[in-house]
Amino acid sequence: MKKLLMATLLTGTMLFNTATAAPAHTKDRETIYQIALLQSLAMGYFDGSISVKDLKKHGDTGIGTFEGLNGEMIVLDGVVYRANQDCEINIMDDKETVPFSNVTFFDKEISVKLADVKDKAALEKILNETLDKKGRNSFYMVKISGDFNEILVRSEKGTTEPYPTLVEALKTQKEITPQNISGTIVGLYCPDFMSSLNSTGWHFHFISADKKIGGHVLELNLKSGEAQLDKTDGFKLDLPKKKNFHALNFKQDMKEDIRKAEQDVQGGK
Repeated sequence: MKKLLMATLLTGTMLFNTATAAPAHTKDRETIYQIALLQSLAMGYFDGSISVKDLKKHGDTGIGTFEGLNGEMIVLDGVVYRANQDCEINIMDDKETVPFSNVTFFDKEISVKLADVKDKAALEKILNETLDKKGRNSFYMVKISGDFNEILVRSEKGTTEPYPTLVEALKTQKEITPQNISGTIVGLYCPDFMSSLNSTGWHFHFISADKKIGGHVLELNLKSGEAQLDKTDGFKLDLPKKKNFHALNFKQDMKEDIRKAEQDVQGGK
């Protein structure tokens, strides 16, 4: 695993790479690739800055959203899915654009069997116990496949310019709680030092095994399953090129808005 930490900022692209010299063909497999910032998304920057086609060049597994905050993204096995405003799944066209996403090429390094996981907090506790052993200051992409007693997911209706903030846009969110359902959670863990670039801790999206429903995970009850984790020490950030991105005020504290966007159900606190 990678040992040496380097950070480079070049023409709008940020790279964190803890690798010693490695063959070129392995580098992308050890990198979390991020488009824009969750903080810019929270401010209402919903302009797409990369196509779905180009996003797939950087990873086969991940999460994100689409231009205009048009639903929740689940990238699984190289396919880019969207949970639309009704939490219904469809495959996105390569021409669609993306304002925010995290993807990587997934390599299973860690496997954890799961049974009778009562809620999301319990799932995160189990996963964090693995992180305590493997290292909390790395990135982890996780795929959790299993049978769920129930899972609460949300998605939202896309908006048009002038865009609202993320919290305002999510007032359109629809929530569903399917029961006795099989499927896969795709999730990302960001370490604490990422607090200015993303949300720290875990972020989960779900897609059912029949590829019919899914969305951002708000709560869950897992009967049984398996978590596969990919520990990744490389990070690449691509920033939008548009002038309106550079007009954003990143001195704003968006932590509470991000917490609400990540955790709140309709009418929740």
